Amino acid sequence: MKDIRTLSLDQLKEYFVSLGEKPFRAKQVYDWLWSKNLHSIDEMTNLSKNLRERISEEYTINPVSVDLLQKSTDGTIKNGVKLHDGLLVESVLIPTETRTTACVSSQVGCSLNCEFCATAKLKRMRNLEVAEIVDQVALIDSQSRMYFDRPLSNIVFMGMGEPMMNYKNVVEAIRKITQPEGLGMSPRRITVSTSGIPKMIKMLADDELRVKLALSLHSAIEVKRNEIMPFSDKFPLTDIMESLQYWYEKTGSVITFEYCVWKGINDGDEDIKALIKYCKQVPSKVNLIQYNPIGDGKYDQCNKQAEENYIRQLENAGITVMVRRSRGGDIDAACGQLANKNAD
Repeated sequence: MKDIRTLSLDQLKEYFVSLGEKPFRAKQVYDWLWSKNLHSIDEMTNLSKNLRERISEEYTINPVSVDLLQKSTDGTIKNGVKLHDGLLVESVLIPTETRTTACVSSQVGCSLNCEFCATAKLKRMRNLEVAEIVDQVALIDSQSRMYFDRPLSNIVFMGMGEPMMNYKNVVEAIRKITQPEGLGMSPRRITVSTSGIPKMIKMLADDELRVKLALSLHSAIEVKRNEIMPFSDKFPLTDIMESLQYWYEKTGSVITFEYCVWKGINDGDEDIKALIKYCKQVPSKVNLIQYNPIGDGKYDQCNKQAEENYIRQLENAGITVMVRRSRGGDIDAACGQLANKNAD
């Protein structure tokens, strides 16, 4: 049966009218589905038993479930999330003293081929549905309340998959997460991370979701970036920059460049100079991300001196830079490590 959550509010109204019910029933059901994140039609207690039975004859609800929960020594929680068709994705709850962040997935596997990422080694099986994305957020919110006694504060689309390759569902999920009739979270606390697809960056700007944007960059030298992220040869850095400038003009929101520094790959002065030149073209900041090995031996974390050299030169150029330390590495929950290792 079809998941009732695939119906819009207007479609729900049409459905209930076809049953001879008042249109307001649609709003009641919508509230159960998206605000309360209810997963059982039978528990919609403001509907009559007869009506619930009639709905259940045509529709179902296919919630995600936790197949495996792992806890890191640093407090990070990784969820192996099982979908209704038996496929698995992973999502992560990252706690700090002041916030809890949900790192959510948008695809089963990934459409891209970044050399340093474990998820990229997986075949892309399919895009996640809107409800499957929202379910991850609601699940982590409940875990945040349970384990850390506070609601979820931030969301990053940095899990499995490229969000821009599942654009329609990601955008609709964000609307469900942020609307008052949904989870009611602030869009300013949501970051969409992309490897850089200019057309979709512009589209995201035009859709006026008021979310933040992060670009997985890793090198501002074209040939080197294409070696690290082979798919990027279709999307030149000049085209990406033009789309980022368009983003800033439309939204006024500063772009975050996500950047891993690897030993012998992008740890030289020429790499830093190229990054500074790229950053100067648009209001931006840099997150230096501690690399998390994926076991292939090709990419190794840079030494402390190289990291400090990046920080010093970026700061001297007037560019805001932060170092994002690895979290959840002992359970393969850190950036680039999500690969369903425990799927068996």
